[in-house]
Amino acid sequence: MNPMKTIQDTAQLYLFETVTHKVRQVEPFNTSLLKWIGSKQRVAHQIISYFPVEFGAYYEPFLGSGGVLGTLIPNQAIASDAFAPLIQIWQTLKDSPNTLKEWYQVRWEKMSKGPKVEAYEQVKASYNKNPNGADLLFLTRSCYGGVVRFRKADGYMSTPCGIHNPISPESFARRVDEWHKRVTATTFLHLEFEEAMNLAKPGDLVYCDPPYTYSQAILYGAQSFSLEHLLEVIAKCKERGVYVALSIDGTKRSGNMICDLPIPDGLFEHEIMIDIGHSMLKRFQMNGKKLDGEKVSDRLLLTY
Repeated sequence: MNPMKTIQDTAQLYLFETVTHKVRQVEPFNTSLLKWIGSKQRVAHQIISYFPVEFGAYYEPFLGSGGVLGTLIPNQAIASDAFAPLIQIWQTLKDSPNTLKEWYQVRWEKMSKGPKVEAYEQVKASYNKNPNGADLLFLTRSCYGGVVRFRKADGYMSTPCGIHNPISPESFARRVDEWHKRVTATTFLHLEFEEAMNLAKPGDLVYCDPPYTYSQAILYGAQSFSLEHLLEVIAKCKERGVYVALSIDGTKRSGNMICDLPIPDGLFEHEIMIDIGHSMLKRFQMNGKKLDGEKVSDRLLLTY
């Protein structure tokens, strides 16, 4: 079995080009729809540069805030997530963008009339009573640091109100319009990751951005997530000719801790380190203290 080839920093694109002969070029897209911990929006263009230049349908089974999807703008895509309220947001974005704008504006106006924290807690209580996309949409943009965290015991959304003021309805509406254009060729489905990945055919591309083993246990769905099972599904995809790219834990604490993960030998052909910067989840856990020693790098693992 050949060990994975690690591609480093400034030599990344050059070395990767010697293997694939071509490098995909894409412009950065920094306008997020949702505030979301673990979002790849800022580095999505880097991740996409390592995608195959040609592939069939695009699959993203851990959709989250859709940073890679929105930057890629695929011609044919299935984007999915196991979190039903989240998929409700994305389906509404595609099918009824004005409804999405109304959801946000109604809740923003209640908060703007104050008291701010009380209005936020009302939205959070509404969500916890009946989890839904309308409340979740506003909570992601108004909760502390965008950390949508849940109690393991009962799924209670527990993040407090953020110190920032949520963007205006006008600003959010412009984001909705931009994102709506970018997802016209995407079908949004409420699926477990295995169900979605089983739909991929030879020549298709699957990009996985699952909850991270070392840092995201408090986030939605992370408590029941099995990295070992995901790796088994990835192996099956590779066997039938599906390309798979996986973002996963790399290093923490400015590279001093390498995350030890159960990655089988021979499953991935290449490994690239992507500099993520400071961890917003760690900022939340440290109550806003400086994060000079908490820089993070992710691994981008490729089966091709």
